[in-house]
Amino acid sequence: MIASPPLAAGGTMAVSAPFAERILLTALFVAMAASSVAFIEPSPHDGLMVFVALAGVIAGLKFERPTLLLMMLLLVWNAAGMVALTRIASDSKAIQYAATTFYMSAAAVLFASLVTTHTMTRLASLRAGYLASAVIAGLAGIAGHFHLFPGAEMFEEYGGRAMGMFKDPNVYAPYLIWPALFLVGRILTRGFFPRDLAMLGIIMSGLFLSFSRGAWGHFLFSAAITVALMVLTAPSIRQRRYILMLSIGGMVAVGVLIVLMMVAIPSVHDMFFIRAQAIQDYDVGEGGRFRLQELALNALLDYPLGMGPFEFGRKYGLQQHNVYLQAFIVYGWLGGVTYVVMVISTILIGFRALLVRTPWQLYLITAFAAFVGEAAEGFIIDTDHWRHFFLLLGLVWGLAAATFSTSRVPSGAAAVAWR
Repeated sequence: MIASPPLAAGGTMAVSAPFAERILLTALFVAMAASSVAFIEPSPHDGLMVFVALAGVIAGLKFERPTLLLMMLLLVWNAAGMVALTRIASDSKAIQYAATTFYMSAAAVLFASLVTTHTMTRLASLRAGYLASAVIAGLAGIAGHFHLFPGAEMFEEYGGRAMGMFKDPNVYAPYLIWPALFLVGRILTRGFFPRDLAMLGIIMSGLFLSFSRGAWGHFLFSAAITVALMVLTAPSIRQRRYILMLSIGGMVAVGVLIVLMMVAIPSVHDMFFIRAQAIQDYDVGEGGRFRLQELALNALLDYPLGMGPFEFGRKYGLQQHNVYLQAFIVYGWLGGVTYVVMVISTILIGFRALLVRTPWQLYLITAFAAFVGEAAEGFIIDTDHWRHFFLLLGLVWGLAAATFSTSRVPSGAAAVAWR
């Protein structure tokens, strides 16, 4: 059920790689396997990323031109944040926030640089670690919702919403989306394998039991993009029909399973109908999400250099729950514009690259789809400190760089993308 050890592009173990490369693959796998442990700060994943960076330097990281553009955008964004920070330079919590932004930006550049060379072997290590972590997170969320053992309630919050080893169900659920999309894509291209179905079932159960409306919408939107892009890039009409038919069948099966869960399990039924309401109490009123976003629009006009971290919440009581408003409020106008440009350019460069047949095409399609969904979810929640957002950001840029730097893909290698 847990993901297998990393494989090379041709499906063999990466035993022939130089020692430094093998160390990097191991460090990358372990770091990703620990990435679902996020209820403490800094998390184990953060510490392990230091070893990934060191191993990467020893293995000879390369910075292709697109990754340098990403680095420049992130530097400008962080520099704008530092200017805003001068207003509240004595606030240790704000300084920690700025340091976290810088760390996550560096992590995005690191992920991008890692996959520009030795692409398939490094992706395999990253994927295997992430899948293992997502399965563990899904199991923890299931145990938390159903209180399967003493102490399992630590994995749920708000009366039954699964959150695994995260602090918030609304962060936990989006973390599960890219591995779920990858498994969906792999099933659509190579057929049903019991291990893939078992992992997908666990991950999707954790995602559903989070009862995160934003994450549900995010998954459906990203899954639709994944299927559309797989149909668009499929090598034959037969393959396109197969993907469409299997996708429709899968949607029907998932719908039936959800209905059966709601009929058979009272806790699922009750929570589903509470969360399925379009407008929640915290969305409306003077202290509601929509009112706070209106106040945030006024605030960003009053503070062209930014308010700095947490200042909007201190002034108005709560955060505005919109990452684009957050970018302007915390990082100033320059930071806000840079953030928007970064998101748009990521979508443009990713779409251009995913149309090229490469061995890593499925990885890029699913990472791109998950990123677009996360960018859309940013309109209702702050995603600027989500680790998996920066992972997806780095993957899209790094895989695009690997695609553009490949002048010619041998036909046999290209076929790997659709095996």
